[in-house]
Amino acid sequence: MAVIKESWVVSANHPDCDFPLDNLPYGVFSHIGGNRIGIAIGDQILDLRGCAESDMLSGLPQPVIAACRTEHLNGLMSLGPASWSVLRRKVNELLSISQTAIDRIATLLIPMQQAAMQLPAQIGDYTDFYASIDHATRVGLLLRPDNPLLPNYKYVPIGYHGRASSIVISGTEITRPSGQIKSADSASPAFGPTQSLDYELEVGCFIGTGNALGQTIPIAEAEQHIFGLCLVNDWSARDMQSWEYQPLGPFLAKNFATTISPWIIPLEALAPYRTPARIRSVDDPATLPYLSSSSVDRDGIDLTLEVYLQSEQMRIHNEPPIMLSRGNLRTLYWTIAQLLTHHASNGCNLRPGDLIATGTVSGPDEGSEGCLLEMKHRKQSIRLPTGETRTFLADGDTVVFRAYSYRPGFPRIGFGECSGTVNAPVRT
Repeated sequence: MAVIKESWVVSANHPDCDFPLDNLPYGVFSHIGGNRIGIAIGDQILDLRGCAESDMLSGLPQPVIAACRTEHLNGLMSLGPASWSVLRRKVNELLSISQTAIDRIATLLIPMQQAAMQLPAQIGDYTDFYASIDHATRVGLLLRPDNPLLPNYKYVPIGYHGRASSIVISGTEITRPSGQIKSADSASPAFGPTQSLDYELEVGCFIGTGNALGQTIPIAEAEQHIFGLCLVNDWSARDMQSWEYQPLGPFLAKNFATTISPWIIPLEALAPYRTPARIRSVDDPATLPYLSSSSVDRDGIDLTLEVYLQSEQMRIHNEPPIMLSRGNLRTLYWTIAQLLTHHASNGCNLRPGDLIATGTVSGPDEGSEGCLLEMKHRKQSIRLPTGETRTFLADGDTVVFRAYSYRPGFPRIGFGECSGTVNAPVRT
C-alpha cells in the first residue's frame, strides 16, 4: 500500500482536498504585481516567482528557475519532462511535513480566495477531437438511427481545429451566441440567438515540448510531450451546428467560447491511476501500426468526471447545484497518446501551450452522458428542484465540471472546477 505524504499546509491533508501534496498542479494567478506562475496546495497557491526570487529553488537548472519567473507556463512547458520532474520534486520537498524552513516558505503562499486565476498559457492552437465512441454513437443515433457511426470512426481519431482566441478561464460568463438557425419546417434559415445551447464535458491536454514542422511523434513518445491535463467545456449551439456543419464541420456553433479549468494536473500526479485502455470489440478493425501502443495496460486514466447544474432560480432559493451525470475518462475509444500521435502524423507541428481536447467524454450507461444533446435518448427533460425543466441551457444557468482520481491507499487527485454561467444574448 502506498504511503500518503502529508504537507505542513494543513488544508492539503484533508481527504476531500483536490490539491494534496501528491498533486501539485500548475496555474497562473494574479494577486499583487501582475501575473505569476503558481502551484496549488490545499487552499493555497505557492508563488513560484517568489520562490525563485527568495532563492528557494537553488540547485535547480537555471532554465527552470528562469521559467518560474515568467507570467505564463509556455517556457516551463518547452523544457520537457526531466525539467518538470526536477521542479516537482523540489516543490514537494518545500511543502513536505519534514521541511525545516516553513516560516520562509509560508510567506510565499497566497490564499486561493485572494487570487484571480488566469489562462495558464499562451494558447497558440486548439484542436478538439471526438474520442468517445459512446458519445459518437448516441449522437449518431439521433441523426442516423440505422448507421450511427461513420465508416471511418474506428480507424481514425476524428477532430477539428477550434478557436484559441475564445478560450476563457473558469468563472468567465458566457454570452448566448446568435447565428443562422433553420427549423425543420422552414424553407430557409433565420438569424437569432441559439435556443439549443449545450455544454460538452471534455478533458484537455496541454502540449509541453512540441515537434518540428514535418516531423512526427511516435506513439511510444507521445506522453512525453504532454505537460498535463485540465477540464474543458466546449460550449455548443446545437441548432446552429445542425445547419452549418456540412460539409466542413463545426464553425460558429463552437467557436464563441470554450472554458477551461485553471489548474494543469501533471501526468506524474496521475501515475497511480493509470488503467488499461478501453478493450476493443472482436468486431473492431485492427488499429493501424502508427497508433498501436505497446503499453495498452496503462494507456487509460481512471478519472471520474462530473457535471453539475444550478439555475438562477436555484441560486435565489439557495438550492445547491445538482449532478446531471458522472462518467470516466477510461471509457474513451481513442487514448490521449493516440490523439497526439495522430495529430502530428502528417508532420503538423505542435507547440508548447497548444491545447488538445478529447471531445465529449461519455460512458455506456445512462447517467454518464457528457452533454445535454445525448440525454435526448431518455425521452424526458431534466427536472430541477425549483420545478423548472431543461432540455438545453437557459440564461442564468451555471454549469460546473469536476474531476478526480482516487483509489484506496492513495490520495485523491482533483482538478478543481471548470464553471461558466450563461448570459442573455447581446441585442443588436
